[in-house]
Amino acid sequence: MRTAPLALPGVVLIEHQAFDDPRGAFFESWNERDFAAAGIAARFVQENVSRSRRWVLRGLHYQIRQTQGKLVRVLAGEIFDVVVDLRRSAATFGRSCTLQLDASAARSLWVPPGFAHGFLALADDTRVQYKVTDFWSREAERTLRWDDAALGVHWPLPPGVAPLLSAKDRDGAPLAEAECFP
Repeated sequence: MRTAPLALPGVVLIEHQAFDDPRGAFFESWNERDFAAAGIAARFVQENVSRSRRWVLRGLHYQIRQTQGKLVRVLAGEIFDVVVDLRRSAATFGRSCTLQLDASAARSLWVPPGFAHGFLALADDTRVQYKVTDFWSREAERTLRWDDAALGVHWPLPPGVAPLLSAKDRDGAPLAEAECFP
């Protein structure tokens, strides 16, 4: 396993060692010992899988209490992934980091607590798996507005195509009004 720090402190791209042979492939998507050695000490309590059509945008989500670290991996399809630093004490507060993840690569993304996370499905039947370090809480969940210009995110939507959004994601708070972390 190799790790690559991304533009936001603590956000890490993990490249798993894949073993290919004529039958297919195998890789460890989680090994507590190896992740701890790479500086990611996490205890996961819940695992979620979402399935999305092309141009579905999910996010930008976070929990203000019962904060969650997330280990994100694409099982099928491809996503444009976005992480936003919501820690007011961080020099990178309000900055975003983007990357594409797809099912063909043995890669995962670690998003520590204190960050909002979301993605745009770039293919039909995209499936995203994410392990989280605390349970989902309706009372603690918050949504940051996906298209807030203050975030500087350039979503790869073709001209004339609007993302498919839930009402919650459509009504997210702009960064200037969002409840953030100290």
